[in-house]
Parts: sequence; C-alpha cells; structure tokens
Amino acid sequence: MEPRPLQVFDQDFSMIIPPSRAAARLRKLIPFKPKFAIVLGSGFQNVSSDLKTETEIDYRQIPGFVTTGVAGHPGRLQAGYFGSVPVLLLCGRAHYYEGHSFETITFPVRVLAEYGIEQLLLTNAAGGINRRLRPGDFMAISDHINLMGDNPLRGVIAPGANNFVDLSAVYDSKLRQALVLAGKQAGVAVRTGVYVAVSGPTYETPAEIRAFARLGADAVGMSTVPEAIVARQCGLRVAALSCITNLAAGRNPHPLSHQDVIKTGKRAGVGVSRIIDSFLRITAETLL
Repeated sequence: MEPRPLQVFDQDFSMIIPPSRAAARLRKLIPFKPKFAIVLGSGFQNVSSDLKTETEIDYRQIPGFVTTGVAGHPGRLQAGYFGSVPVLLLCGRAHYYEGHSFETITFPVRVLAEYGIEQLLLTNAAGGINRRLRPGDFMAISDHINLMGDNPLRGVIAPGANNFVDLSAVYDSKLRQALVLAGKQAGVAVRTGVYVAVSGPTYETPAEIRAFARLGADAVGMSTVPEAIVARQCGLRVAALSCITNLAAGRNPHPLSHQDVIKTGKRAGVGVSRIIDSFLRITAETLL
C-alpha cells in the first residue's frame, strides 16, 4: 500500500485541506507576522487574557482546524503582543482520545510552519510521577516517551520533508533554559523532566505509573508529543511546559478527575502568566 499524502478534511468532511490554504487564511486575517506561537493546553488558558489581542479567530474559521469539546480548550486563535513580542496563541487543541487522527491533531502545527512560525511553545496539564513534583508545580520538558501507540509521521508524506526525523533533541536546550530562567525571574520554580504521553482518555493505573517511573518518566499526559514530532519535522524550534495539576495514580489518595485538573490550572494561572511573559522577553532578547 502506498503511503497516504498529507491531508485533513474540513469540518463537514466535504473537502481535503492542505496546510498552505489555512496559512493563507491566517495571512489575510492577521495584519502582522509573528515568529513565535504558543499552544495553550489545560491549565494555561488564562494566559490569553494577558495578550494584547489584535485579531481573534474561531477555529471554525480556519480551514482544516477542528473544534474540541474538552473543558479548558475554547478553540480559538489569538494574534497579538506580549509586551513588544508578537505572538500567535492557539487557545486549545484537539486530542487523540477525542477520536481525531494524528494528522488532524497535528495539522495546526503544519499550518504554523507554513505561515512562518519559527519557535513553538507547547503547554499541557500533566500528572506528577516524580515525587518531587506537586500540584501547581511547573516542568520544562527535557525529553519524552511516546506510549500513545502511534506516530504522527507514519504513512504521511509531507512535500519536501523527511519522515525519518532525528529525535535526539526534540526540545530545544536554549528554549528550555529560557523557561527555567523565566521561572526564576517570575519567582516560580520551573523544574525539568521527562514527559510520557499516553492515548487516554482514561487515567493511568497505579501499576502503569510505577512502570512509567521505572522507564524514567517524571510526568504523564495525553498530548504534546505528536505536535512536538511534527514541529521538528517542519524545522521548528520546540519547547514544552507542563503544569502539574494532579498527582498520578497511586500517588493520589483521591479519585482523579478532569475537574480537578482545571481547578489546579486556574490556581496556578498567575504563575503561568509570569513565566510566559518572562520567557517571551528572554527569547526575544537572545534568540529571536
């Protein structure tokens, strides 16, 4: 069987959408051209209120983007400024556990690359495996373990791209250092660690968490890794930041719930905003 060409369908599944078409729409709607984009996951949505927004676009207005029904993922793109730094914010993401294909959930990353984004910060809510991590802590991802059961580059042919992508350094070391420094400047500790991605939507069993710990994982979640892989294929520099919103199964005496994830994310919101603001200032001065 021949590999499938890169494609996603629009919302009513009536048309195949290339990333270039969606990027062209963004160029028409956004009067400036940021080089930096942030994907806001659960627990990070309040960051959008700190952006001086110039343009706001519902995902339904962008060809190939899909909406999400998960709480804490509103489904809109905002373009504006953090201080003097122009930024695109993707407020929410689609998830594999919602039934979407990897092509669909990573399509926005391909659109960002086509649009001209060069640096990408991925954020997520995660469960703390490492016993040093507590709810409300932050972790800059140094590496990942993909246990989602698939790879976003399998069978996909992106024109001019290599599917055999070297993942020795998925997460840019300088951007990660900038996150840690941003935490210090903001008075919020940002640790570093390994993120293990699972498919969800169920939370993990205590036995699985013990196994993940033995594999070297510090935190667990249900996103980010597919986007990071595609971003590296597209040549983007990638950083990722987890908000530890709960203790993983076996560490937590209470049943796990998405409502608790959202509550903890909201409580950590002030710290998130300070970290992002400092991070963007640091990267603007030293990297962009």
